[in-house]
Amino acid sequence: MQSNSQAPAIEGRPFVAVTEVGTRDGFQIEKTLVPTAKKIELINRMVEAGIRSIEVTSFVSPKAVPQLADAEEVLAGIVRGPDTRLSALVPNLRAAERAVATPVDAAVLLCSASDTHNRKNLNRSVDETLAGLSEVAACLLQSSGSRMPKMLIGAVATAFGCPFQGNIPVVQVLKIARAYAEAGVTELTLSDTTGMATPINIRMLVRAVRAELPEMELALHLHNTRGIGLANVLVGLEEGITRYDSSMGGLGGCPFAAGATGNICTEDLLYLLDESGYETGIDLEKAINIAYGAEAALGHSLVGQVMRAGPRLRLHSAGAVATAAG
Repeated sequence: MQSNSQAPAIEGRPFVAVTEVGTRDGFQIEKTLVPTAKKIELINRMVEAGIRSIEVTSFVSPKAVPQLADAEEVLAGIVRGPDTRLSALVPNLRAAERAVATPVDAAVLLCSASDTHNRKNLNRSVDETLAGLSEVAACLLQSSGSRMPKMLIGAVATAFGCPFQGNIPVVQVLKIARAYAEAGVTELTLSDTTGMATPINIRMLVRAVRAELPEMELALHLHNTRGIGLANVLVGLEEGITRYDSSMGGLGGCPFAAGATGNICTEDLLYLLDESGYETGIDLEKAINIAYGAEAALGHSLVGQVMRAGPRLRLHSAGAVATAAG
């Protein structure tokens, strides 16, 4: 596994790590159940396309999210690359106990900055979630026999705003971030769960967290609910953030938050990064084909734009277009 901070620049271009979250954040809100074999196929194609980091699934209760009831089976079927990092959402101790018995590399711990959203999402208050954090982390960090300790990633949901409570005080995000750091988290994801991030609050929160925890590696998990997801990426890049979550075809949304729609689209993000002078190591054409595969599995159109138009320099035959009448 290779951290984005360790990844080399390629052809003189700075490296940006993209984590694909489509089979977790994307599928969790879909009503059409995707067969386990299809999930495995899509993930194996992601690995083959050069996607190093994949948030595969969640160990959430199958009753709460039936779409992800096959977490263990999906993880068992993945064919890794030499630098593949597989992660999964681990929201509580029961989830951690399931996760340690699987080949998942990293556990994504979850706490919302909004108490109302945390109760909707995890059925607990923020303080209750943080109180149980050390026990969850201890379970994940243990090693026994062939079982290796899991890397801990801390996700702060609704970090940029909550549809129930509005703006979230920065001190609340910092409180959760400090609790994560104390539990052994080495990578912190600031999550725009419902697309309420703006260039202004992206810059403000990133700087505040950096000032509080300068050694913590930061990532952004952005949604495109209000159409400025990629604008927020550009601000993140200006602030030195080089790890981003995205979802194939723009799939995604939170089933426990009003008005939540899809994540920023993987193919659109890859195109933006490439045209802005960054390297991801991911084959854009293969990523586009993966999005079409997800679209076929779900039986409805996805919102990705680059998957329709293709890269900027994809050329077409002039004969394929009608000529205007003289």
